[in-house]
Amino acid sequence: MNIHISKAALTWFKEEVGLDTGNYVRFYPMIYGNSPVQENFSLGFSIEAPVDAIASSEAEGIHFYVEETDVWYFNGHDLYVEFNEAMDEVEYQYKLPKIKG
Repeated sequence: MNIHISKAALTWFKEEVGLDTGNYVRFYPMIYGNSPVQENFSLGFSIEAPVDAIASSEAEGIHFYVEETDVWYFNGHDLYVEFNEAMDEVEYQYKLPKIKG
């Protein structure tokens, strides 16, 4: 599993959440809503250091990650964090990784 953070999403995290170099963002499943990868679950985030990260990405010194206990939620998909300008918030896209052949 890979995590991809767009430049616009990174800017949102820095400006709206107040993140800076050295901060950690955990993505985790929440028991309400729906997503393209899990019915009755949506994705949330919190600002906390990892315990057992299974996937991570770093952008401008900010670390984004998923804990091993939460990887089931992604159902084999990579996470793409984008910025939705119309909604003025981040949005999540899930894509199966391309098989190299």
